[in-house]
Amino acid sequence: MQDERNQSAGFIFVFLGFSELPTLQVPLFLVFLTIYTACVLENLGLILLIRINPKLHTPMYFFLSHLSFVDFCYTTVIAPKLLDLLISEDRSMSFIGCIIQFFFGCTCVVTQTFMLAVMAYDRFVAVCKPLLYTVAMSHKLCAILVAGSYVWGGICSSTLTYFLLVLSYCGSGIINHFCCEYSAILSAACSDSSLSQLVCLLICTFNEACSLLIIIISYTVIFVTVIRIPSKGALKKALSTCASHLTAICFCHGVILLLYCVLKSRSSLLTVKVATVFYSMVVPMLNPIIYSLRNKDVKESIGKLIHLKVLSRSF
Repeated sequence: MQDERNQSAGFIFVFLGFSELPTLQVPLFLVFLTIYTACVLENLGLILLIRINPKLHTPMYFFLSHLSFVDFCYTTVIAPKLLDLLISEDRSMSFIGCIIQFFFGCTCVVTQTFMLAVMAYDRFVAVCKPLLYTVAMSHKLCAILVAGSYVWGGICSSTLTYFLLVLSYCGSGIINHFCCEYSAILSAACSDSSLSQLVCLLICTFNEACSLLIIIISYTVIFVTVIRIPSKGALKKALSTCASHLTAICFCHGVILLLYCVLKSRSSLLTVKVATVFYSMVVPMLNPIIYSLRNKDVKESIGKLIHLKVLSRSF
């Protein structure tokens, strides 16, 4: 067993990436580079904006800043290798490098999933218990909820990584993907991977079910509360506080369910890769835009920041 693990440590994975589109390698590189750059600037910019504006020091923006941080980390884990595959002849990655990419990518995905659930609970308290919002969503509780999301993401990722490390790997190591996805790594295993597949299925099902359950219950109660509000102005305000978050949830969980419940046939491998790009790069790029365009406080903060820069340059 020790010899097999030593051999696995020196195993090399070879990614096919988007090799089925040879004439589009450079255009795809430019498109993905633009998306990645926009994602980094938007998420880091939103984090900075929340940090420097006291008006945004509320639980909702605290959670949003961590969601932006997780989005930035996840994209940074995936995008550099994807860009390298599009312009480099060397399509290989070491076993250790692949495991590290999977670990951090998995941690970000699980953390992001539960961060959205935490934000749904925050919206529930804001709409259904507005007078108790400040007390209910205390700094201590917010810190615990965020820390819990990170810790659970690390636990899930560590568990899945362990079940990858106990396997032995052989063969060509060719992966028809651009990143170290769990099932793609398992495809190169020589030993029996049925237990690893079962563990992955259980963890993924549990995480998706729990996070969606929290979101569904929160928004069901919000909906029941909102339809009882007699004032149209109050109704509109309540809905506007949830619109951005609901849009982000639809993008995130919609792509997850599409990837793992629909796109499983070999005939749709290109579609799977496109959907993975959308989830790992496009969604993190869209989240700051969604929250900025539909959020009055963020738009006002951006406007003030731009106004201050213009004034400083004029002097």
